[in-house]
Amino acid sequence: MHLLWIFFVYAVILFVIGFYCILATLNLVRALIGIEVLMKAVTLLIIIAGYASGRTSLSQALVITLIVVETVLIAVAMGIVLSVYKHTKSLDTKSLTDLKG
Repeated sequence: MHLLWIFFVYAVILFVIGFYCILATLNLVRALIGIEVLMKAVTLLIIIAGYASGRTSLSQALVITLIVVETVLIAVAMGIVLSVYKHTKSLDTKSLTDLKG
């Protein structure tokens, strides 16, 4: 049980780092990296919950689904970031105020 707490603390630290990375940066690529770190923390928390409850097969299925959704999310977001860079020549979020819908 002591080992679970170590992994739990590690997951919470990853979650805080990812959340801080999203909030503190103005660069879109760094925000995507923060989302990735946040998703890895959620993945680790799901694995910990599955191990603690004895339902490892359910947690593994959820993690595989989460990885697929995460990959699609990051691919689409990176496409949007590249499109923003193509139009504004900047990855700064302050330059997005000029965009027209």
